[in-house]
Order: sequence, then C-alpha cells, then structure tokens
Amino acid sequence: MHVDGINSEGTSGSSPDVIRPLIIRALRRSNVRKKIAEYLFEISPSCSYTSEIAYNVKTTPTNVIGALRGMESRYREEESLLNLNIVEEKSGGKNIRLYGLTTFGREMMEEVNRRR
Repeated sequence: MHVDGINSEGTSGSSPDVIRPLIIRALRRSNVRKKIAEYLFEISPSCSYTSEIAYNVKTTPTNVIGALRGMESRYREEESLLNLNIVEEKSGGKNIRLYGLTTFGREMMEEVNRRR
C-alpha cells in the first residue's frame, strides 16, 4: 500500500528526492515533530530518552512517542520521525529506548535550518 509516496514498510524503497518534500511537510504539520528533530539535532550525535526529550521540548512523553512512532489519529504513522528515517531507536539496556538523529535526519535538519 502506498500513501503519499511512502510505502507501508517505511521509506526505504523511496528515493531521497521523493522523501525530502514529505519530511518538510511532516515537520511543518507538527510543531512537536519539528521541536523533537531540532532538539535531537542540537544534541547529535548523542541520543536521548522519551521523558528527557519531552522535558526539553516542553511537551508530554505521550506526545513525544506519538511524534516518534505515530499514534492513531493524532500523529499519522507514515509521518512519524522513525518512519521517515529521520530518527532511529536504540536500545539503552533494560527496557530503555534511546532516540537519535540518523545521518539522513542530520542532513534534513541542516537543509531545514538553511531554508529559514
């Protein structure tokens, strides 16, 4: 199934030229997604966990999880930061999930910052 050029398995099958406009749109549509990406860009190459991200972007951990992974009607999964390959999830040990920007995510945030 294809939705707005993104296949249901994520973005791996799409070319960067197709994905870039979708990422710009996803960041414009959600202030929380944008703030998370900006925060992770600032701390890059370090990673952070959900509650720390929430504290730094001044939102709830639930909103952070929605922006990262998608959450029913509030955050579309196909526009989630993980699905768009901007953010990657890493295991930090016992039930701890850490999130950091991918190399592609850093490139996208540099591009977004240049456009301001």
